[in-house]
Amino acid sequence: MATTKAPIDPTKRRRIGVLTSGGDAPGMNGAVRAVVRMAINSNCEAYAVFEGYEGLVGGGDMIRQLHWEDVRGWLSRGGTLIGSARCMAFRERAGRLKAAKNMVLRGIDALVVCGGDGSLTGADVFRSEWPGLLEELVKTGELTQEQVNPYKILNIVGLVGSIDNDMSGTDATIGCYSSLTRICDAVDDVFDTAFSHQRGFVIEVMGRHCGWLALMAAISTGADWLFVPETPPRDGWEDDMCSIITKNRTERGNRRTIVIVAEGAQDRHLRKISSAAVKDILTDRLGLDTRVTVLGHTQRGGAACAYDRQLSTLQGVEAVRAVLDMKPSSPSPVITIRENKILRTPLMEAVKETKKVSQLIEDRDFETAMALRDSEFKEYYFAYRSTATPDHPKMILPDNKRMRIAIIHVGAPAGGMNQATRAAVGYCLTRGHTPIAIHNGFSGLCRHHADKPIGSVREVKWQETDLWVNEGGSDIGTNRGLPSEDIETTAKCFKEYKFDALFVIGGFEAFTAVSQLRKAREKYPVFKIPMVVLPATISNNVPGTEYSLGSDTCLNTLVDFCDAIRQSASSSRRRVFVVETQGGKSGYIATTAGLAVGASAVYIPEEGIDIKMLAHDIDFLRDNFAHDKGANRAGKIILRNETASSTYTTQVIADMIKEEAKGRFESRAAVPGHFQQGGKPSPMDRIRALRMAIRCMQHLESYSGKTPDEVAADEISASVIGITGSQVLFSAMGGPEGLEDTATDWRRRRPKAEFWLELQDTVDILSGRSNWRAGRQTSWGSYESV
Repeated sequence: MATTKAPIDPTKRRRIGVLTSGGDAPGMNGAVRAVVRMAINSNCEAYAVFEGYEGLVGGGDMIRQLHWEDVRGWLSRGGTLIGSARCMAFRERAGRLKAAKNMVLRGIDALVVCGGDGSLTGADVFRSEWPGLLEELVKTGELTQEQVNPYKILNIVGLVGSIDNDMSGTDATIGCYSSLTRICDAVDDVFDTAFSHQRGFVIEVMGRHCGWLALMAAISTGADWLFVPETPPRDGWEDDMCSIITKNRTERGNRRTIVIVAEGAQDRHLRKISSAAVKDILTDRLGLDTRVTVLGHTQRGGAACAYDRQLSTLQGVEAVRAVLDMKPSSPSPVITIRENKILRTPLMEAVKETKKVSQLIEDRDFETAMALRDSEFKEYYFAYRSTATPDHPKMILPDNKRMRIAIIHVGAPAGGMNQATRAAVGYCLTRGHTPIAIHNGFSGLCRHHADKPIGSVREVKWQETDLWVNEGGSDIGTNRGLPSEDIETTAKCFKEYKFDALFVIGGFEAFTAVSQLRKAREKYPVFKIPMVVLPATISNNVPGTEYSLGSDTCLNTLVDFCDAIRQSASSSRRRVFVVETQGGKSGYIATTAGLAVGASAVYIPEEGIDIKMLAHDIDFLRDNFAHDKGANRAGKIILRNETASSTYTTQVIADMIKEEAKGRFESRAAVPGHFQQGGKPSPMDRIRALRMAIRCMQHLESYSGKTPDEVAADEISASVIGITGSQVLFSAMGGPEGLEDTATDWRRRRPKAEFWLELQDTVDILSGRSNWRAGRQTSWGSYESV
């Protein structure tokens, strides 16, 4: 994730309050931790308002200063540790008057609010009334003019904490992906019993006014049918649903049926569609043994997933920057994310658009309501519809537009490969294209030509892909073999099987393979077909994208691993774990995992390791343990990328720390190895696999009917799909501006410019390491990392 980084003015010493309001959402604790530590790092003081606006109105001990060490261990905690409550008193001016008085008495002149649209609206109203509230407090004698003079301006910054992901202007809200993870875990567990007994399950998920959770759950679990508030089904939906489910069970051989229902689901006449009613239809009409599962508040529980830990941390840091940047005339901002970029958006504009969607749904203007949802939501909905019914007659292309599209996996396995292949196959069948799986990469393709083993290159049917919806790894097989190892045979295979397009899923080897095929077009005209790479690698080191499939699954696995080993230190608490991460010569995984687990230090190949760095960090650890008050028994984590240094290995660093600790603390090396590739892919990797694969298919499809020379003349005909900043785009492999020459560090197998490097500074700031290494002694004492 990229941030809108700006320099901090060290002269702006402020008192910044933070509160969580409305419902709780996983990740809120990460936001509070980030606000507190970034405020302290910026020469400000941080205050927590306990129990939301209730605490602001009540004052007293409900508004307390938080120090650096007070937020240790918060990243891995669920809910909100400073509490959240709905406050009727704050909705009245009298309540806001008390809140203003309490803030002045505490000297707080800025407030970071993490909550939903109602909480954020209340905060903005509070800011707009602020001058009048202070004036009234002086008139009534509650405060003196001298007391209020320093606090004439109140700055408000919003963070959206909501599992529903219902705020306009942002792709994700704090907590939504953690909630989606709970849903997917539950449905994945249901799969086994549904398959065994050939049952149907109706799963009800949260979402009164927004169907994001339901839609993403349907994509992630391969649901047969979906109900969301924004797009109610047409009249007669009961027949449509039963027809699709019958076809899936009889013609496609599905043994299980999953229907996802958002709690706010309704028909086009605003009549509620309940999960119980759907269950009765399936039971009565189809004779299907159907059960209902209402997930309820389990969707809110548990620790935040890796993405929500990163998102809440980066948004909390950006909120403090926004406070320090604000001017009296600046509108209150809300911190948002679009694709992969942290942004500031006018708060009330976002709230206004959010409420407008709800009103349009009430007015039954569903088309406009859907149009006002962000483009990502609409794209996901289209992608789901395109693959949920892969033989829809209205989607079929004429014969002369249909293509034979080869699908191949290249490189190491990564979460999302199967899901991307499943989406591509579903789209191909929907449009009338022929999807052809190449098993075991380019090596498998060439061996097939030589040995003719059965099934190495074959058309894919829908039935076999259905079970790929939640499977990790690569079902069609993958390896690191490249076309250049036998380019002649590769060309013969392309000609023999009459490939019209090539869809390559994989990491840096996949990128290299398409580069080689593109460069070989002059000698082998058979390669003059459209080719696209969908990056899939835990290393996230493919040029042309800031996100690769599998990286989120890897991060979640690493976070779980670090949480578990840190907890193992609870009996001792004086222990440092040096954890070795994968990632090749890219430090992305180590850095982002460090952000998500609150690492004391992260060692990456881009920076390397030297003896001076290690000496500083060992001194830093000594200081940590010397100031440890015993409030937290968890161990400390240092992350080291596997190629950060050939000399200072993971074990060597652990041994050095142990030796220099002189018995005051311990150290251990931990190498999770291929465990980091994960088991079942994370929900983010599942849904992005669908979205990106559909985009790739549409891109390849756009070349239908073009001659080989016309294809080769188009630089974008050999490309990489990726997320760059706030856009999803295709980048050409070759040409004057192509990735091969301008963006690729071929020797180190990574992009020349790595967007995430600035996150290394954030990791150091939030651990206290940056202050320690700079030699800055401050009044806030311990530089505890967690």
